[in-house]
Amino acid sequence: MNQLAKIQHALADKKMEAVLVTSEYNRRYVSGFTGTSGVALILPQKAYFVTDFRYTEQAGKQAVGYEIVKHQGPIFETVEDLLVKNGVKMLSFEEAYVTVAEFKGMEETFSAELSPVQGFFEAMRQVKTEKELKEIRTACEIADASFDHIIRFIKVGMSELEVSNELEFFMRKQGATSSSFDTIVASGVRSALPHGVASDKKIETGDFVTMDYGCYYNGYCSDMTRTISMGEPSEKLKEIYQITLDAQLKVIEALKPGMSGIEADKIARDHIASHGYGDAFGHSLGHGIGLEIHEGPNLSMKSPQKLVAGNVVTDEPGIYLAGIGGVRIEDDILITETGNEVLIHSPKELIIL
Repeated sequence: MNQLAKIQHALADKKMEAVLVTSEYNRRYVSGFTGTSGVALILPQKAYFVTDFRYTEQAGKQAVGYEIVKHQGPIFETVEDLLVKNGVKMLSFEEAYVTVAEFKGMEETFSAELSPVQGFFEAMRQVKTEKELKEIRTACEIADASFDHIIRFIKVGMSELEVSNELEFFMRKQGATSSSFDTIVASGVRSALPHGVASDKKIETGDFVTMDYGCYYNGYCSDMTRTISMGEPSEKLKEIYQITLDAQLKVIEALKPGMSGIEADKIARDHIASHGYGDAFGHSLGHGIGLEIHEGPNLSMKSPQKLVAGNVVTDEPGIYLAGIGGVRIEDDILITETGNEVLIHSPKELIIL
């Protein structure tokens, strides 16, 4: 069953007459369209992709199975024509991505009753197809190659921004279309900042340097973190590194289908807390990745959802000590039928340069 057929089958199961897809990531998921303007209108037995003259040819190649409709006036007026043509009385829309102004425009234009839905496509996106996994694997390979490159490039005296820029340039040279988020390079005491986006701070001897980065490849993300040391680190930094690494490895050993996000998070959290650093691990263990850098399922104290085969999640415990430094180690992990597969292969034992 192809992607569109799968979605139409789900619509029929939920007795939804039609759904209008306006958000960027879900639009790409349902249609394969990579342009910046257009909406997908999906019915159980029919599908339309509405866009303007700039993208009709592109949509014709990418949105397989869709009838391509060119709009010349307001796009919602063209959608209304299709709703009337197909006798649609109830139109579902993505409530999480529609602005107040857009909703008012829908109310004014559409004769069909509007029915908000949330999480419909996001739930489907959590289980990756083989095609999606191929793109994620390549994005992870690029991230791995970039780590191998950066540990040979980085030197004391460089700024965090120099390192960040080199990572991003290198990923693009390997085929990435962009970084998947603002690259984090945090050194010395700044490594205690979980989201310490690269600054002009110079890297010094004895600094821990945490690098959290990833890339987009054909629309899909990678996300990895490694912490290295520039010269011999303090005993305290060595201690928290080993505790973080052990916590991360314990999660990998245990992750499998049927485990909840709460259970996975607890493995790492309990280990770190048992060494007296529970208060220094303040974020969730991980999150799903795919078309977006943060999507479901989540591995956190608040996530009872159980993992299933086809989920791709991050495993990223950390310890952050203000005024001293911090550690985070992160891999992307595919949940398989029997356990898991780690998609990031860069070394995790402490590297001292």
